[in-house]
Amino acid sequence: MTLIKRMLACGMVAALAAFGAAGPAVAAPNVEDLGVPLEDVLLIGGVVAPGPGGRTVLWGASSGTPAHLNAVDPATGAEVARYDLPGAGGSWALDATPDGGVYAGTYGDGRLYRWTDQGGVQDLGRPLPSEDFIWSVAAGEGATVYGGTSPGGRLFAYDPATGVRDYGRLSPSHAYVRSVSYAGGKIYAGTEAPAAVFEIDAASGASRQLPTPDGLDPAGKWAYDVNAAGGFLYVRYGGAGPGPLHVWDIAAGRWTGTIDPAHGLDVSPPDDEGAVYLVKSGELVRYDPRTKATTPTGVPITGRVANTRGIGWAELGLPDYPGKSVVGLLWRGLMFRYNPQTGAKSFVQTAVRGEPIDVTALAEGPDGRMYAGGFLNGGFAALDPKTGTKTEFHTFSQSEDMIAHDGKLYIGAYPEARVYAYDPALPWNSTEYSPSPEPGPAANPARLFDFAADKQIRPRALVSAGRYLAAGTMPDLGELGGVLAVWDPRTGTLKHAQRNVVQDQSIVSLAYRDGVLYGGTSIYSGQTATQPTQPEAKLFAWSVKENRLLWQIVPAPGKPAVPALTFDDRGRLWGIAGGEVFAVSTAARKVIERVTLSDSKSTSGQLAFNRRDQTLYGAHAGQYVFSLDPRTGRHDVLRQGPVQQLAVHGSGDVYFAEGPRLFRLARQQAR
Repeated sequence: MTLIKRMLACGMVAALAAFGAAGPAVAAPNVEDLGVPLEDVLLIGGVVAPGPGGRTVLWGASSGTPAHLNAVDPATGAEVARYDLPGAGGSWALDATPDGGVYAGTYGDGRLYRWTDQGGVQDLGRPLPSEDFIWSVAAGEGATVYGGTSPGGRLFAYDPATGVRDYGRLSPSHAYVRSVSYAGGKIYAGTEAPAAVFEIDAASGASRQLPTPDGLDPAGKWAYDVNAAGGFLYVRYGGAGPGPLHVWDIAAGRWTGTIDPAHGLDVSPPDDEGAVYLVKSGELVRYDPRTKATTPTGVPITGRVANTRGIGWAELGLPDYPGKSVVGLLWRGLMFRYNPQTGAKSFVQTAVRGEPIDVTALAEGPDGRMYAGGFLNGGFAALDPKTGTKTEFHTFSQSEDMIAHDGKLYIGAYPEARVYAYDPALPWNSTEYSPSPEPGPAANPARLFDFAADKQIRPRALVSAGRYLAAGTMPDLGELGGVLAVWDPRTGTLKHAQRNVVQDQSIVSLAYRDGVLYGGTSIYSGQTATQPTQPEAKLFAWSVKENRLLWQIVPAPGKPAVPALTFDDRGRLWGIAGGEVFAVSTAARKVIERVTLSDSKSTSGQLAFNRRDQTLYGAHAGQYVFSLDPRTGRHDVLRQGPVQQLAVHGSGDVYFAEGPRLFRLARQQAR
């Protein structure tokens, strides 16, 4: 089948309105594959348990395509085993059952996997077809495991002998069972905000909600981590960052202690005296729930992400580590060890392999290099614009957008809608994610501001706005309404920040011209489980000088998002919304031209104007890259594929990403 016929079959040939021009031509330019600019280790779920041959290993699930289940030797850091988790992107949920099995619950399509020494990894499918995310699994008796899910907020059990048991939805007001643990015939499950902890009888399914600790307001907090250990239940309230860990005496049925601030994701199994180990205030500590004594170990766990990815006990057989030692994994594959008898401590970089990272942000920097940021495990890479080769890579946060402004590259990071400024003329020194061996006097990137207090998580849109930098954000779960912010780099302060400029809509794209910001919205929150209240996306104009809304219109009726905006050389504002590309006269405040690529209502899309050839380049609904002549309406499909990110370099080269792979279309090939 020819490319034209395939396009016709897929409904990709556009119907052109307003221009009256012919439909799209199909181009097949030579596209240069630049490879994978972002590659790093990301471990989320983990557990210390028997591995191949019965030897104790550190199990860790590494995100990737596919995700992998890794077994690491706690004495050397060497790889013991590595197994594919086909169809999974990663796993928060890992635990080992008393029968010697290891379970992994994954995100993406909510699959459950089981490893045994005899059979390796078995894909058990989706325990609950309605659920696409298994957040937590907890070992029960024998080979039974319990799991918590979203978006239905359900609890399930799986036993190889009897199959799946669906306990149903724990609460009509909760969509997430975020954390699960098991002890003495009871399942303990924590939810998203407002935080609730339920105790479920594993046999009967009867459920009750535990009281909230005295003085704790559950609003805006999750029961993020729930761990049963030695007759106590440890519940960390808050979010991904450190927060108070409250201790529930299971036998007494009351809250008896608090550790604050505590890091996640787990506490260790108890030692011989019933005490557990966890990370508090950036240090591994021992906590005795009976005396409430906290004892430091001198083991520093530093950086923004100081959460354990599995923590437990292992016999290392090393001179300074007699008996059992506390061992654990950190998110980038670093292993820590501590021996309670001798006080010996060490860190070892394990042999867990890095995985390609999907590109989520592309931009030309102030130094002319192309920069890429990534999803989930993040990463930050710079590329030589002449050769396309990677010249720099650093561990960093998930990037939502990037933009060059006044000599610096500004980065919007998830979560908390954080914004950073990076000066490429100075050494990299991320004190949160990848500290320099020889730190400079200040952090670089420097964290400027965030909107955690406004319950925002994604700074999805950044734009250079005269002397200012402007940002648009998406809110957290259960919230609607983004923030429009204007930052003044000269004073180091926010000139203005306002939520709900467009009621109950996020701000996902921005453009600037002559003192006015133009914003494209999305009816959705930064978490898709939040139900929208508005029917369609809008385009708005905002006066930077006067700090006020000038006007708003619906540029693409029925479309849920306007994810990209750009000006052409004649001052027309172009946007993309699902399968429609439109041009707006900002003076007339209306759409004056429209090109229909498809009937898609996708919230994804990219659009950028190339001043070198006066052509628009875009990514349509994650399906293909196209060019569009803004004068004639002629549009060409340049490459079919799952393209989500696209940017134009000042040289005229067009960069775009398909998942983790980056491609370049040279200017002379583009038309």
